[in-house]
Amino acid sequence: MGIWEFIFEKLLDSQKVILLVVVESIGSSPGRQGFKMAIAEDVHFNGTIGGGMMEHKLVELAKNLLTKSRFKAFIKHQDHQSETDKDKSGMICSGSQTIAFYFLDTSNRSLIQKIKDQPESCVKYTEKGMEIVSKETRCQYLKNESSDTWTFIEPVCLIDKVFILGGGHVGLALCEVLSKLDFEIHLLDHRDGLNTLEMNGFAHSKKVIDFQECQKYIEEGENSYVVIVSFGYRTDKIILKSLLGRQYRYIGMMGSKKKTEVLFADLIGEGYSRSEIDKVFAPIGVDIKSETTYEIAISIAAQLIKVKNSQKVRNSF
Repeated sequence: MGIWEFIFEKLLDSQKVILLVVVESIGSSPGRQGFKMAIAEDVHFNGTIGGGMMEHKLVELAKNLLTKSRFKAFIKHQDHQSETDKDKSGMICSGSQTIAFYFLDTSNRSLIQKIKDQPESCVKYTEKGMEIVSKETRCQYLKNESSDTWTFIEPVCLIDKVFILGGGHVGLALCEVLSKLDFEIHLLDHRDGLNTLEMNGFAHSKKVIDFQECQKYIEEGENSYVVIVSFGYRTDKIILKSLLGRQYRYIGMMGSKKKTEVLFADLIGEGYSRSEIDKVFAPIGVDIKSETTYEIAISIAAQLIKVKNSQKVRNSF
């Protein structure tokens, strides 16, 4: 059960709920920005803000707050370093995080239902409370130190979409690996009747297309990831020429180092800029000396996870 469904269920039961939201995280903080945890009056909870001693301590604080009346939203800073003198979390993993506390009861039921039912929207958190807004954005946190005010905006549900160009054995293995993760998978190939494409039950969608028009099938945006594992040099080049100059969170291409160098040199000779080409992850994947199909798929998935979890958008074509 998702956290918003959990909160809504407890509010329907006329319970009070304390919502903890990580509005900022710095360094190797265990609780990343956007992590949430809800603690209800029946002491059931949902989610996490990072675990460990810090989470235990703040859950106990939330339980105590549940015995009191409604309070104004506040933030609590936690520093994960043993040598710090202030806001010590009790953890030594370094980094820090800031957690906002919100009191929710039956008067918030309508808002929570809207959040639950409008995954395409964003939630805006401030010291005044929470509201649903339509602006599309990744997480943003602003704090005014002098007035002790803050604003944190995040999508209710930002769907990370992977577009895999190439329905062969690597594409099939990658779809299977990614199906265990939080990605929406779209598989594209130019070959009719490809058995690995037909047997692939892991992708959310499959299409046979003309690779020269592949940009028509791939959404631009910072939640779009492009993986090129096509049949060979010729199709890889066609795909790249269709996609360079467009905006994606990530684009990577499978191939040997030599093949990559030759292909990129050809593209530069045709007028494509080095700055555009340098944004392509190639050879694709984390270097784990992959040899088998599934090892390659795992190395690609690991790279996608690394980019996804990075707070800074690395690739903008």
